[in-house]
Amino acid sequence: MTVQESVESPGNLLSLVEERPGPFAESFSVSAPLLNKEASTWFMEKLFQYEEMLEYGARYSMFWWPFSGPVLWQQALFKTMVTEPIRKNVQVALRLRKDPDMFRETDNWVAEKYARLLYRLCSHVMTDDRFDAGKARQLSDTAKGQEVLRFFIGECANLEKMYSAQGLTKLKAQKDLLRSILAVVTETSLNDADLPFMKRRPDGSNALTFREYIEESRKRIENLYRVDAFDPKGYAERATRGQIGCSAFEIVDGSRMHSVSLRHYLLPEGVRPNGAVLYLSTPLINRPEIFDLAPGKSVIEGLLKEGYQIYMVDFGQPLREQGQLGLDFYAKKVHDYCLNLIAIRHPRSEIHVVGYCMGGSLILPYLARRAEERLAADIPMDIRKVCLMATPVRFDDRQSGHGPMRSYIRKHYNEYIMTQLFGTGNVPPQVIDEGVSEIQPGVQYNVMTGFYERAADADAIADAAPFLYWLTHGTRFPARAHQEWLGRFFLGNELMEGRFRLPSSDPDLDGKPVDMDALRRAGVAIFDYRGSRDPIAPAGSCIASETWGRTGDGNRTVEKDIGHIFVVSRKLLSGFLSSVTEFLRGS
Repeated sequence: MTVQESVESPGNLLSLVEERPGPFAESFSVSAPLLNKEASTWFMEKLFQYEEMLEYGARYSMFWWPFSGPVLWQQALFKTMVTEPIRKNVQVALRLRKDPDMFRETDNWVAEKYARLLYRLCSHVMTDDRFDAGKARQLSDTAKGQEVLRFFIGECANLEKMYSAQGLTKLKAQKDLLRSILAVVTETSLNDADLPFMKRRPDGSNALTFREYIEESRKRIENLYRVDAFDPKGYAERATRGQIGCSAFEIVDGSRMHSVSLRHYLLPEGVRPNGAVLYLSTPLINRPEIFDLAPGKSVIEGLLKEGYQIYMVDFGQPLREQGQLGLDFYAKKVHDYCLNLIAIRHPRSEIHVVGYCMGGSLILPYLARRAEERLAADIPMDIRKVCLMATPVRFDDRQSGHGPMRSYIRKHYNEYIMTQLFGTGNVPPQVIDEGVSEIQPGVQYNVMTGFYERAADADAIADAAPFLYWLTHGTRFPARAHQEWLGRFFLGNELMEGRFRLPSSDPDLDGKPVDMDALRRAGVAIFDYRGSRDPIAPAGSCIASETWGRTGDGNRTVEKDIGHIFVVSRKLLSGFLSSVTEFLRGS
């Protein structure tokens, strides 16, 4: 047989990439795990309960004589061989900042290796970081080249067999990129109606000709290859070097409590202070740099230009001993301490508060308790304006939009197992991300697909790095605070029902339910900025400005066609900054 006779048509070659091996169901409209969560939760719970039963038997072994020997032996063996290795593996994963779920961690490893294969494949068609059409033809039209393509397709297929999740996953986005690369190399479409990353008209038809699609896809491949961004998480780590945020700050002396500290952002040169102070309340479950991602994408940068003295609480990475600290600490003691430091530094300045997401949810009852304390002492309220960004306060199954998340928590959250695995330490960010992903079907696929689509513009890749790093590097959540956040807010809806309790320096208020109406009596105005496309803080849950404070006289509600993390868009952030500065300047 001659070399020419062994060459396959590009169409036959590309059909190999469509043969999906393993349990990877592309037709799913969500991302689904390999194992049934209810079954695995039940099994894990029974393991630890059996351990407790054996420990009970061992503790009272004298009553089981002559069976005490087998009971003690079985208890020691079961703990040594089954439950302790599970706990130790979880703790090792936490120390290494890995996912404690071995299936998800394996999926992460597969996605990293898949990205390396895509990079290596592209290296065969690159010359000086530019797409080389001659090399591509060698791969597509010669037997030796097609053997190389078959090798990479086969290696990718082997990795796909190891991937446990199904549906709209990170791996599916990478597979779409593989299909696009092969279409460019062979200049042959697998399916003209289903070209990955093809621009679409409003009616769903292709907005580009096939030749235009090939040209755009070549640029995408060149840009991704040049900075090795086939794995967005790894690229973000290298591009940012683990540092995000664009505004200069200092840590306030004496502000550290455990991992918590207070940042003071420095006014840019030439900007005069306007006499007001902003205190930024951040979520417990994310890095605080969501307020300060990058130039042009920074709430802090925009407000510094207006002359505000800005302070922001940074919860840091909680230490293990902080796992026993609950919302009494994070929603009361921290804010008391930080605001006292600010008041000492700026005794005659107005203080306003800005809260994002969970940070806003926790600062509101704090401010109501602060108003109660000051009213009881016949002292005027010192904080009269609160700006909320995507801040949920109502948690029910009907109007709030949180029904799906509440249902997921009831079904899958097992406090007993969480205690067994994480004890009184911290819940890792991967566990939090799993729950958040449940209310955003296919979110990992959509994030990666969006990144790959925009990669046709080289500047868009670098522009995305800070957000991608922030998104993929969450913070640990102290176990007790996590339990209370889910139980008292998400499931208990205590804030809306008037049952949320906080400590107080006033004995008459200490441990009593917070009177949210104190915000109205103290003259506090609330600004709510919410998104109609926000699945994490649905518009129906962001109703603080419609419920408390100066309703109808000073409060303001702005609802936009936006999602939860709108600050990553310069245009959307500009709209928010315009609205919030107008509110802060108003009487």
